[in-house]
Order: sequence, then structure tokens, then C-alpha cells
Amino acid sequence: MALQDTREDGQEPIGLAAKHLQSLRRRDFLDGAALIDGSWVSGEQRDVVVDPATGQAIADVAHCEAADVNRAIAAAERAFFAWRKMLPAKRGSILRSWASLILDHAEELAILVTSEQGKPLVEARGEIAYGAGFLDWFAAEGERAYGETIPGHKPDSLLQVRMQPIGVAAAITPWNFPIAMITRKAGAALAAGCPIIVKPAPETPLSALAVARLAEEAGVPRGVLQVVVGNPVELSAALLRDQKVRALSFTGSTQVGRLLLGGAAETIKKTSLELGGHAPLLVFDDVDLDKAVNGAMAAKFATSGQDCLAANRIYVQRGLYGAFVEEFAKKIARLKVGHGLEPSTDIGPMTIISVANKCREQIDDALTRGAQLISSRCERLGPNFVTPALLSDVTDDMLIAQEETFGPVAAVLPFDTEEEVVARSNANEMGLAGYVYTNNLRRALRLSEQLECGMLGINTASFTGPPIPFGGWKQSGLGREGSRHGLAEYMELKYVCFGDLAA
Repeated sequence: MALQDTREDGQEPIGLAAKHLQSLRRRDFLDGAALIDGSWVSGEQRDVVVDPATGQAIADVAHCEAADVNRAIAAAERAFFAWRKMLPAKRGSILRSWASLILDHAEELAILVTSEQGKPLVEARGEIAYGAGFLDWFAAEGERAYGETIPGHKPDSLLQVRMQPIGVAAAITPWNFPIAMITRKAGAALAAGCPIIVKPAPETPLSALAVARLAEEAGVPRGVLQVVVGNPVELSAALLRDQKVRALSFTGSTQVGRLLLGGAAETIKKTSLELGGHAPLLVFDDVDLDKAVNGAMAAKFATSGQDCLAANRIYVQRGLYGAFVEEFAKKIARLKVGHGLEPSTDIGPMTIISVANKCREQIDDALTRGAQLISSRCERLGPNFVTPALLSDVTDDMLIAQEETFGPVAAVLPFDTEEEVVARSNANEMGLAGYVYTNNLRRALRLSEQLECGMLGINTASFTGPPIPFGGWKQSGLGREGSRHGLAEYMELKYVCFGDLAA
């Protein structure tokens, strides 16, 4: 498969991503300007955005500095009073308009996502719908930020608890879901009455800036939503040290999350962190084989494996182990690897080369320790591509059983008893998600209590969405996104006591 169109004039060939981007109706989606205090700022310096499939430059964007972040914070502080005073229904109407505009431009946004992130176009389209759904959800949920009345513990008193917006918020978003992670955070913050400053991943700024343009068109006021792009360390440090930023939301690695949590502690920011995962998927021998294999495919290979919910340790009970490995290998062999803009592609490139290298390192480590490798065959397309692979006979001491993979490499480990596999599943400091396949209802209920994770799918690999509280236990994070709990991350409780009511 050719990743670039050949040219006869001796110039650099036009890549598939560049060709698709040239066809966009909205040329301003490629402008690359940051949104600060209601103005689109191009800046003197620019950063290059590349197609991860080819390494070819596809656009350039503004390079913001700490001074730009400071201006954004000041603008957000100025915008806070009017935005919080706006009726929740009016804020909700603006969020719904934003969601509608995102859906109206779904195909162009999907092309942006695939061009800079690499995921197959069909998955990018799904992300656009998923992301718009958070705006619709929080548009309504903002009207239900209920407080409570407490029976008085003192004579002639009235006790109330109110939910009030916390103030200026900051969101640091990842490259694997560059639109949905913005709308999940910004939708909650805006619905709660908080302005928010978004710092997208440097690999995927185009889609972030495009949805910001649509937010402006939807009526989000000046200073209420801003997007700064540039060096992650410099921009994050500026957000962390300013005490006017009251809340921080981050999605990314546990390593970076620790650093941000330490920085946020200096000004005691309310912090929500959605960090790394290392999800176990448990397959018991009483379950239908096809259902279990299809579930493992969905849980492992979505977003080309670059998903914090991905099944990293697939434990299969010994009675079903051989048959499972055989059928799983057949399905993996059918996966098509290629550019995400090719219609037949199932697995695109890894967005950053370090992810691809980590996959290869884990495979090499597993093979030296006795695992068996079963790979699909594919053409060597470039350094960011990883051949979908199955490692069988994996043991707990191998790197792939201890560390998040974040790529299209599946590890299958045999087990004998329920008690054994629960202990092995919990013997890790990550606790984001888990999966169980069994036809035994009592077992399903037991495991729903015993497995140490924030989210669990029983006989399904699909359980996310706006109504659910997304988040993890242990070193997989703090707080929740989505649901009414996600709204609460941007609000403070205020207790009020009215006394002497009899006078």
C-alpha cells in the first residue's frame, strides 16, 4: 500500500493526509492559531504537526509561551463572574449549539484527527460523535447541580448545602482522543459555570483548535474557553503556579500525573487525574468461545491499542486456553495495517515512536523469557507502525504483564482457579478498568466486588459514555469524568446556616 502519491516533477510527494486536508471546506481549521482572550493568535514561532504514518509535515501551529498562558488566565478570571451568573439553561443552550456544530463538521474533524493522530477514519468518526455526546450530556446536567437541605441540629435554624463553580479551570489533554477528552472536560467545566483553559497534546493540536473555533461560533463568550499550544512543560508549569487556576484535569501517563499532582499541591488545586491503565480481561471456561474472542478483540485493538482501557493482560482459564489462543490468533491475522485514511485499515500507526518502540521491547522481553509469538503479516510501512501480535504462554514476570503496552500487542496468560486469577489481576498498582467473561452469575457478582478497578465490564467490552463515572483506583488516577460526578469536579460545596429564624 502506498502511503504517498508519487509525483513526476521531482518535488516531495503529497502524502495521503496532506491530500485530504487540502480538500477541507473549513480552511481555518488549518490556521493553527491559538485562542487567547477571544483573539486568534498566530505568534512569531510555529511548531510543525506531522502525519505519524509518514512523518510528513501537514501543518504548523502557534508556539505559545508562559506569557500567553498568563494572559489566558487573566482573561478567564475576568470572564468568570458573567459566565457563572448566566442561567444554567442558557449555558446548556450554548453547549448544545457547540455539540451540533461539531456534528455538522464531523467528517472534516475526523480527517483532522486521523491525519495528526493516526487512528482509522471510522474510529475518528466515532470519536466525534462520542465527544459531542459529552456536551449534550453536561448541557442538561448543569441544570441539575442540586444542593441539599439538612434537618437543623440547632433551634430555629435552616441548614443548606450549595454547589458553586470553583473558578478558573485548566485541562491538559492527551493525543489518543484529541477531541473527546476536550469535550469531556470542557463540557463539565462550562456547565458548572467555570471558564477553562485547554492545553492539548503537541502531537494533536489541529483538532483541538478546530473544535475551539466551533465553540466560539456556538456562542461561548470571550475568555470562557481558550486553547494554548506549545511546549508542554513550559505551559503546564505556568498553569500550575498560578493560584487563580483553581482546578486541574489531566489525562495521560501516571508518570506525568505524579509530576502534575506535585505541582498542583503548591497552590492546593482541585485535581482530577485519569492516568495509565493495565486492564485485566478474565475469560472463564464456562463462557461462549466466540463471545470471549470477539470481546478480547474489541477490548485490545480499539484505537490501534492506544487506549487506556485496552486489555493488557488477557487471562484465560486453562480448559479454554488452547481454543481461545487459536481463534484469537486467526482474528488478529485478519487485521489490516495501514494509513488511517485508507478505508480498509484496522490498525493505524502509533502516534509517537516511543509507543511503537515500547511494543517491540515488550515483545523481545517476552520471547527471551519463553513466550510464543503469533503475528499477522504486513508490509513494513514505517517506524511508527507495529505489526498486530499475539504473545501466548505469557508469565507474570514479563514486562508486558507488568507494564501498560498501549499498542496492538496482546498478551494471553493461562490460569486455573478464580481465587488465583483475582490475586494476579489485583497485583498491580494500576486500577482503571477490567473485563470479565463468564456465564456464572454468582461468579460475576463476586468478581464485581473483588477486582480492584474503577470500571468493570461483565461480558462486554463496551461500557463508556457520558452518563458513566470514568476513572480509576490506585495509581490510575483521582476523581471522575462524565456523569454527575464529573460535574462535581468543577464545583465546591458551600454550607450555609441561617440562624435565629424565630425572631
